[in-house]
Amino acid sequence: MSLEQVRDDIEKEARARADEIRAEAEERAEEIVSAAEADAEEIKAARSDEVDAEIDRKRDQALSSAKLEAKQQRLEARRDVLEEVYEEIEAALVDLDDETREELTGSLIEAAAVEFDDDDSVVVHGRADDEELLEELLASYDGFSVGEPVDCLGGVIVESETSRVRVNNTFDSVLESVWDDQLKDISALLFEQ
Repeated sequence: MSLEQVRDDIEKEARARADEIRAEAEERAEEIVSAAEADAEEIKAARSDEVDAEIDRKRDQALSSAKLEAKQQRLEARRDVLEEVYEEIEAALVDLDDETREELTGSLIEAAAVEFDDDDSVVVHGRADDEELLEELLASYDGFSVGEPVDCLGGVIVESETSRVRVNNTFDSVLESVWDDQLKDISALLFEQ
């Protein structure tokens, strides 16, 4: 399963979940608005004409409050869905098949390698489960060795003490960067209105 398929599956699940949450929030908002309107009508019927202005003010206040509460619930629901999507992406990255993990890790090492001089002694850190993979991939790089494992979803941190260069090409950092850059588009995709 490719990363794109995983992403598409996660998007479909997230979109379905977002639709469900949005429907619940809209239903709740309608209930709140209906209750507020019913309360306002009862107050209006019980009072005389001289308090109509007060009733209107309370009704507007109740509706405004209900709309604000509904908006807050929708925002919280969106935030929850976005968190779920992010966590599902992290889980999908951890569970990548060996071939895809090797391909992505190799690309990240290659992208980092250009930052170092040929005579640098370079240490490559990755997650503990990828140590064998890193050793295989680094066999074709002179002066590169596998360092201590780091806590990450995958990918690499490449550094050299001689040049003091450090490149963080972990899946975590790439995901965070893409997420930050694309959050507006992701939200638009998940919460189309």
